[in-house]
This record gives sequence, structure tokens and C-alpha cells, in this order.
Amino acid sequence: MASTLSLPDLEDKIAILRDNIRQLTEQAAGAAGSANEERAADRIAQQSAELEQLVKQRDALLKGKG
Repeated sequence: MASTLSLPDLEDKIAILRDNIRQLTEQAAGAAGSANEERAADRIAQQSAELEQLVKQRDALLKGKG
């Protein structure tokens, strides 16, 4: 998936996703009940996958500049 985002945009999105994951992890720690825990785990997995893709895109951009 080719990115049309600039490096600063990628960095911003990465920071947002990392913060989202941190918040979701905190919420999951306080969640009671398996349904809540499962929803939190699914959301963390989705955000982590998106973060991984953005980091790959950023790294590719940085390699192209170096």
C-alpha cells in the first residue's frame, strides 16, 4: 500500500496510534467482563496493525531520503 502521506503526517499518525493503544491498554486493564476485554483486545490488535503499517511506510520514506 503506497502512502501519499508526508513524513510529518506519518509521524503524527504514529504518535496518535501509540497514544490510542496506551489508552486502550489502560481501559482494558480496568475492564470487567469478557465481552469488554474481547472488544478492547480486538481494538488494540487493529490499532497495532495500523501502527505497524505506518511505521513501515515511514521507514521506507526515511530510507529513500538517506
